Amino acid sequence: MLPRKLKDLLLFNEGGNYLGEVNAATLPKLTRKLEEWRGAGMDSPVKIDMGGEALDLEWTAGGPLRDVLAQYAEPRVDGLLLRFVGVYEADDTGEKTAVEVIVRGRHEEIEAGEQKIGEGGEFKVKTSCAYYRLDWNGSTVIEVDPLNMVLIVDGNDRMAERRAILGV
Repeated sequence: MLPRKLKDLLLFNEGGNYLGEVNAATLPKLTRKLEEWRGAGMDSPVKIDMGGEALDLEWTAGGPLRDVLAQYAEPRVDGLLLRFVGVYEADDTGEKTAVEVIVRGRHEEIEAGEQKIGEGGEFKVKTSCAYYRLDWNGSTVIEVDPLNMVLIVDGNDRMAERRAILGV
């Protein structure tokens, strides 16, 4: 069995696409803040889950993008909508998998990098995410919405009981 490999991708910004312009994306790293705890009678510590860490989407275009520059210093934490779509294919079966990542946030870094005549450049963007959703072949696997106290993993709403207790 061979692994799925990314065969194509497309990035959308506020609905417009970067067909032929974006060539790489680093999807948000899903991490939890874990704190060691060792109480009475425990021979060793365990790590207590203290919640999720901040999420970032980093992506690279082959040259400057005016619409991204116009989004600089977006005042709302969830003011921009970006959507990554990747086509992954297994070369042994030919099976194609659609992976879609939707984020809402604002750009934390816009880096035009070195500009040199006659050489290709890079235009790098780091987008801080206030919302994240990962769909696998059209089915939501993970949804993280800290502003609305939502954390859904494979259909299990891990924050539902807390929202109910708090009355939200």
